Amino acid sequence: MNSIKIFSPEKNIKGEITLSGSKSISNRVLLIKALCHQKFEIFNLSESDDTFSMEQLIQSNEEILDAHHAGTTFRFLTAYLAQKSESHILTGSERMKQRPVKALVDALNYLGANIEYIDEEGFPPLRILPSSGIWKNEISLPANISSQYISALLLIAPVLTNGLTIHLEGEIVSRPYIEMTIGIMSYFGVEVGWKDQTISIQNQPYKPRDFHVEADWSAASYYYTIAGLSESADILLNGLHIESLQGDSAISEIGIFFGIESIFGEHQVRLLKRKDFNPPEHFEYNFIKVPDIAQSISVLCGGLGTHGLFSGLQTLRIKETDRIAALQHEHAKMQVYLNKMPANFSKKTTIEYYLQEGKTTVDQTNIPEIDTYNDHRMAMAYAPLGLLFPIKINDPEVISKSYPGFWKDLISLGFEIK
Repeated sequence: MNSIKIFSPEKNIKGEITLSGSKSISNRVLLIKALCHQKFEIFNLSESDDTFSMEQLIQSNEEILDAHHAGTTFRFLTAYLAQKSESHILTGSERMKQRPVKALVDALNYLGANIEYIDEEGFPPLRILPSSGIWKNEISLPANISSQYISALLLIAPVLTNGLTIHLEGEIVSRPYIEMTIGIMSYFGVEVGWKDQTISIQNQPYKPRDFHVEADWSAASYYYTIAGLSESADILLNGLHIESLQGDSAISEIGIFFGIESIFGEHQVRLLKRKDFNPPEHFEYNFIKVPDIAQSISVLCGGLGTHGLFSGLQTLRIKETDRIAALQHEHAKMQVYLNKMPANFSKKTTIEYYLQEGKTTVDQTNIPEIDTYNDHRMAMAYAPLGLLFPIKINDPEVISKSYPGFWKDLISLGFEIK
């Protein structure tokens, strides 16, 4: 297995990084462009494998379409292909075949699609056949299903003959991603009604407009971890806005707890950390709206010895890997322990809490090796620990899923990578 060793002899970090476009925004805009049937320009498109895959597959005339590891691509394409008058087989990697898709398929079939399972029911690959063309315009869904399922339905709603009304039942998971989808749809002229738990969209055309993709706030979270673990930091991140469609921009508020000041300029944010800051003893946070930055904060807390009480992690189990199990295993290599609390820990028994204890510690004679489980975020979340001691990252190429230039950008900040 390939691996790299990371270490930063410089503990006072200073530099400038230009981040690639957001993968989440890019994939939504690409789908809208396909549904629009009119040309417009997309600037600063994400350089990620997922977005490259989305762009290639959405333009492909092949019968078999392989989304590989790209979960967003798979789910968005399922909805997109379901409303077309074509037949396709949509498949993915072995991990993708373990990721559930039943809630989305059930919803699409109920509305009027014609989708079959090829192997195990509820999981990829899928055979997507032409629908009858008669689509229902109303559906009720559990609000705690993946926001990507809901976004996939919302994106195709304007082109359905009678539009679509979605009634969400219960607590909405990852709400910012749904708000992102609606915000982008509105930019392209689609009127969306959202009152309480009901979202309504009439049949209407997408209007072509050139679009500039904001930089990726999920990627920015790794630089907040670097700043938090440094003795001092002055890092300029280009391409980010204070008014963002991305829920992961919450990392700028979280950074305050760890002594990181975010100074916003025009299309950029400057991260400043002063030398005299003492890390907090405890940090509590509910990640239900921002699950993609949970790994970054968990690693930051471990590196600083800050005890964490985390909730809202349930969607991490069905990502590229079971991210909770992956964090537990890799943390334990360095004397940090993440454990699920008993149900009676809180009167709010429906909420799962995880307690993280310990400070990242290593035996200087053995460099810790971090396994990445085919998960780009595991590689990038743990890399900042190179500020504290040399660390090995296995399968480092996995970062190409979302941020191919990450290692190069770390080198520009003074990290040594061998």
